[in-house]
Amino acid sequence: MSDPEPKQDDELVSMSLMEHLTELRNRIGIIFVAFIILFFLCFIRPFGADTFNAADYVYFWLQAPLAEILSERGGRMIFTGLHEGFFTQVKVAFFISICITFPLILVQVWRFVAPGLYRNERSAFMPFLLATPILFVLGAAMVYYLVIPLAWDFFLSFEMVGGEGTLPIEVEPRISEYLSLVMRLMFAFGVSFELPVILLLLTKAGIVTPAGLARNRKYAILIAFIAAAILTPPDVISQVMLAIPVILLYEMSVIGARFIYKNNDYEDSTD
Repeated sequence: MSDPEPKQDDELVSMSLMEHLTELRNRIGIIFVAFIILFFLCFIRPFGADTFNAADYVYFWLQAPLAEILSERGGRMIFTGLHEGFFTQVKVAFFISICITFPLILVQVWRFVAPGLYRNERSAFMPFLLATPILFVLGAAMVYYLVIPLAWDFFLSFEMVGGEGTLPIEVEPRISEYLSLVMRLMFAFGVSFELPVILLLLTKAGIVTPAGLARNRKYAILIAFIAAAILTPPDVISQVMLAIPVILLYEMSVIGARFIYKNNDYEDSTD
């Protein structure tokens, strides 16, 4: 059996504990500074109070599915506290900054971890690093383009037209509650779509096996529905539309785990 490849191309790099901590501090500092700069760029209004900032445009985009439905009924959105509009802007600016810095976070994690990996380990880890933001975006896109329109139609179906002796029941959503719900849904779906990355990494590390994943399928299905009930609004539509993709992703992870497991066995047999 040949000796493992050096962790760098030509030489083994060793670092002391303090050097590791300093490197970690620098990486965290880069992420923090980038986040703060992006936050203020999204929050400030460069041309005065009467202009739109980046947070406004993202807010318009987030409320577009509801606006499309309510525009036909003459609906509106409201805020009931003097501070609510301000903190809504803060939430949206925070949301934008997190989304933009997420790839930067992955890059900094990679640059911190990569020097301690062998070349074959780096090449094996890279696909998982690239798949992480892609799967997160797919989960968020599913919320925006599929789940939200159906869920909003369901919720708005409980409006009632007033008649003789009765008052109409109309929705007037608060902007803070609406944005919190939308961002929570997008975050829940985005994180849930990371399931294949987590399971395949655990398989690659030898912590789980394809047989174990297949054997525990029934528990995975139960956990998927419990998580969907916790993370989504209390309606069947959004809960089922989160649970089913998670179950499908679990099944895909089982197939991928079998492929990885066979490749690992093959590599071990040829060493």
